Amino acid sequence: MQVLDTESRIRQQIADNPVILYMKGNPEAPECGFSRAAVAALKNTGQPFAFVNVLNAPHIREKLPRISQWPTYPQLFVNGELVGGCDIILGMEADGSLKTLLENAPAQG
Repeated sequence: MQVLDTESRIRQQIADNPVILYMKGNPEAPECGFSRAAVAALKNTGQPFAFVNVLNAPHIREKLPRISQWPTYPQLFVNGELVGGCDIILGMEADGSLKTLLENAPAQG
């Protein structure tokens, strides 16, 4: 079995999961207010999403901002593209575009 370096592992996670949130904590127990707000917005869409707890993955926490060009957490990726952080997620929830975006993402498998 090949061991992936951190960047390859991140790119694989993003490719394998149509909707993935890199966050602090997990959806049942977010460990910062921004992650809590992002999870609430995602749950309100009723669509499934994957997550990575960056507090348990320090190499990912350190490397992802260089890959995504986004400095803070949480970070939401849909269909391999960075959507943004908490403010963007909440704005999209407010205008209805988050639900539409997630409904049109392939089903989580």
